[in-house]
Amino acid sequence: MINTHDILETINMIDNENLDVRTVTMGISLLDCIDSDIHKACDKVYDKICSYAEHLVQTGEDISHDYGIPIVNKRIAVTPIAMLAGACPTSSPVHFARALDRAAKTVGVNFIGGYSALVHKGFGPGDYALIESIPEALAETDLVCSSVNIGSTKTGINMDAVKKMGHIVKRAAELTADRDCIGAAKLVVFCNAPEDNPFMAGAFHGAGEPDCVINVGVSGPGVVRAAVAKAKPGDDLTAIADIIKKTAFKITRMGQLVAQEASRRLCVPYGIIDLSLAPTPAIGDSVANILEAMGLEQCGCHGTTAALALLNDAVKKGGVMASSHVGGLSGAFIPVSEDQGMIDAARSGCLTLEKLEAMTAVCSVGLDMIVVPGDITPAIISGIIADEAAIGMVNSKTTAVRLIPAIGKQVGDELNFGGLLGSGPVMPINTASPAVFVGRGGRIPAPMQSLKN
Repeated sequence: MINTHDILETINMIDNENLDVRTVTMGISLLDCIDSDIHKACDKVYDKICSYAEHLVQTGEDISHDYGIPIVNKRIAVTPIAMLAGACPTSSPVHFARALDRAAKTVGVNFIGGYSALVHKGFGPGDYALIESIPEALAETDLVCSSVNIGSTKTGINMDAVKKMGHIVKRAAELTADRDCIGAAKLVVFCNAPEDNPFMAGAFHGAGEPDCVINVGVSGPGVVRAAVAKAKPGDDLTAIADIIKKTAFKITRMGQLVAQEASRRLCVPYGIIDLSLAPTPAIGDSVANILEAMGLEQCGCHGTTAALALLNDAVKKGGVMASSHVGGLSGAFIPVSEDQGMIDAARSGCLTLEKLEAMTAVCSVGLDMIVVPGDITPAIISGIIADEAAIGMVNSKTTAVRLIPAIGKQVGDELNFGGLLGSGPVMPINTASPAVFVGRGGRIPAPMQSLKN
């Protein structure tokens, strides 16, 4: 039962602590849109998305109005477009990107994800063409997001794809240099990519998903920070973990309500709740500030990885009891440009790229929204991707890389994307080259953890 105290507490979380449902994401299968004529295929894609998502935005706004719950984003994730591109080998996959962008604008969502390829074990007929087209597709569209899965615990790491993605990330930044390199901010490289992730830029609708489904991503780092800040001076870390668990339960319960209501109103199956704490540039709505509330002088100092491990685990333990289906990434995000505490720590030099890499071993994703010097080489980008993929592969978890090479800028400069993407300082990198290692190609074999059958 929900009592008066629970209602008032939730109202306070919304009004004063930045509690929101970060996204309601509709996943749509496009497998029945495959056609050897790319123009017919694009027409089918546009028509199906517009038909299924026609009422998505209005439904989200209605639920927000009826329950007083902010729903920040309404989004769409579709079948990896490389699966459709394989049937049109002589045509550019960019046609699909334009169709996705047009459909997203027609139905009014803020992003559409799924301009994606899954190449963790090798390239299929449409994969290579799609990957080559990513920079052009992201430069020509406004709302399309792209992702490539280059490794997994079961298959190892496709180093040929890793090498290729170093060039693709750099090119995506170059083609959008006049827009603060936004192309690279809409591209993420995964290891162990989940099929039901509702968050951008990595959302796609996996082949094992229903024809259409509603996935919800909840948030609330500001709420967790406020709860931890109220802890007694003598509370030990077990008590802190309990506080976070109870708070995560309350946050997720709200997300479950929204997911069920959206499913009912849209007549679409409810998929999962993603429990992730997704920060924003708003003051106080920061994962870094949670870690500092636990007792760190600043995020990035020694002890940060341990504090993040505690946070990530407690969020999952608390949230899983409040939802019937948990999925996606679920945990704590550490996107530098989207988290004011992370931005401050990066500016001061306390938070480094190497420390962020260590933190990705225990958070829910990886190196996210990190601005690097514009003269970074594709080989170094590939090396960073390979390192992150190795952490994910060996630890049987999702890791990802979303780097933004700031073309024409150096350490100490800043990029400003505005909105949820925020802004970020250009962070220093190790410039010693991994080019020979990356250039060997092939596959890094799957670890012993893969032999579970």
